Amino acid sequence: MALTAYLRSGKLALCAVVATLGGVAAWAASVPKPMIAARTPQRIVSLNLCADQLVMALADREQIAGLTRYAADPAMSAAASSAKGLPILRGSAEEIMAIAPDLVIGMPARRSPAIAVLKAKKYPALDIKSPDSYDAILRSIREVAKAVGHPQRGEALIARMNRDLARLPHARTGKVAAYYQRRGYMTGTGTLIDDLMTRAGVINLAGKLGKPSLSQMSLEEMAAARPDFLIVDTATEKVVDQGTAMMHHPVLDGIPRIGIPQAWTVCGGPAYVKAARAMSAGAGAAGVNAR
Repeated sequence: MALTAYLRSGKLALCAVVATLGGVAAWAASVPKPMIAARTPQRIVSLNLCADQLVMALADREQIAGLTRYAADPAMSAAASSAKGLPILRGSAEEIMAIAPDLVIGMPARRSPAIAVLKAKKYPALDIKSPDSYDAILRSIREVAKAVGHPQRGEALIARMNRDLARLPHARTGKVAAYYQRRGYMTGTGTLIDDLMTRAGVINLAGKLGKPSLSQMSLEEMAAARPDFLIVDTATEKVVDQGTAMMHHPVLDGIPRIGIPQAWTVCGGPAYVKAARAMSAGAGAAGVNAR
């Protein structure tokens, strides 16, 4: 997934974006899998940003009993508009217990004192891992669709995504791109961003250089590597702090850029199609204009 959002505070706060409501998702990770209600759940609680978006896409609105505070933030969630009118939780264990959910959806993250309280309740739960590929996204969609009682809705969503992706150009440009983020972080292979780059027909600079899934690359190193273009979070188009100022250093002038909202890449879900479309179109244009 994209990590720009994790760097917003100026440090690598990986758990901040997909952080649970007060760390509750760590409890979900401890529940034996599958522990899903036999009947269609009527009080579904989501524990993190990524689960929010799948729940909104696949459950009936009246089934949704609680989403995280990130659900309605358009800078973070690709489905923010769908969250209007749905209950947003503050993050306490007491709040969730008052709902008495018959399904809790989330992924493991931080621990908190609330975990012990919630663990004892043994609510039906579904863990979903952060997808690092399109195939993994489809698995998550099917798991959540089945858990919320609408498997056919999941298959319909997958069919639409497959159809839309099939319409994208499949050219292999041979161009090299870097997904470059504030404070010089670069996304490597084995990530959802890398999967998108492969689909767009470009070579990931991080993979070419043997970098790990997340690394830092100085302006001087990036200038020396001279990728054909940079893929960046659209939020970095404006200088608001030192992290974004780095993205506008003159040494990067002349390297074409593709801007993609981080809300489309931070989670593996339906927004993958939007990100793939934007990256494919941008790679084609940048490939023509690159020197």
